[in-house]
Amino acid sequence: MSVFQHMSFDDHERVVFFRDPTTGLKSIIAIHSSALGPAGGGCRMWPYASDDDAIKDVLRLSKGMSYKNAMAGLPMGGGKAVIIGDSRSDKSEDLFRAFGDFVESLGGSYITAEDVGISVADMEIVAGRTSYVSGLPHESGTAGGDPSPKTARGIFHGIKAAAAHKLGRSDLEGLVVAVQGVGHVGYYLCKDLAAAGARLIVADMDDQRVQRVVDEFAAQAVPGDEILLQPADVLAPCALGGILDAGSIPKLQVAIVAGGANNQLATDADGDALRDLDILYAPDYVINAGGIINVAYEYFDLGDDREVMARLEDIGSRLTEIFQAADQQGLSTNRVADAMARQRIGRA
Repeated sequence: MSVFQHMSFDDHERVVFFRDPTTGLKSIIAIHSSALGPAGGGCRMWPYASDDDAIKDVLRLSKGMSYKNAMAGLPMGGGKAVIIGDSRSDKSEDLFRAFGDFVESLGGSYITAEDVGISVADMEIVAGRTSYVSGLPHESGTAGGDPSPKTARGIFHGIKAAAAHKLGRSDLEGLVVAVQGVGHVGYYLCKDLAAAGARLIVADMDDQRVQRVVDEFAAQAVPGDEILLQPADVLAPCALGGILDAGSIPKLQVAIVAGGANNQLATDADGDALRDLDILYAPDYVINAGGIINVAYEYFDLGDDREVMARLEDIGSRLTEIFQAADQQGLSTNRVADAMARQRIGRA
């Protein structure tokens, strides 16, 4: 199938494929829009079952980054990179050097950073071959470093806004939150939620990750295939996307869906299904923008860590605006957010 005919193709500006036989690198970079600036978005390493799965992911993720950066008011367009491979066994320094050469070859039209399967240490290797990289180690007080804690803090502010709008809650004390995925972002989100007095139900493919949050935050662990079935106030998806569909949505027993995973809705119509069930959905690319805000502040030297933390609080007010508009217009929150994002990109 031609990329131009792919169901996830959305008038992307560039989709570039890269293969390095020496290191085994197979990577795709998709630039959805550069209307607001160079395309910013992380690099994901994942053992995709097929090339088509990788193409679908990079197309959807890059479009989401365009919307995310537009809604966050950042001087960046939307892009994403994927590396086809298992991050637990296929990493090497040479592979990341080759990826750095790939990024460099695009001449600054794409700025990379960490995403699923990629660490700060990996990005340090990439930075040895290109300057178009962010999410690097930083001095205390400056913007930069691992974006995961900032992503989690933004989600935390988003959950507070959703709880206030939907449940009339002024605090999170006793709020039950089911967190799917307790890796980098999920762990830090659990830390913030536990400090605010929330009760946690957690699941992850990695038993060690689960045990860590059980031990540190008195979380209740459930099998991975049961986390979406838990009675809770909030479901916080923090793993991979596409989990909310015609099969899973009718089984939900929550009032709010608000988490860090990208592309949580399998289709736009699934946002309508959530609204029909009176479940408030926090559009993923709005609530999980904390990491890219941190990346942008580092890359463009926009301010220090204190200013980043202040910007993260805006995520809550931005979501409240979307929730209120959705109520007024009788639309799902994802359709309202998409319209806002397209309008901001269109104006540019």
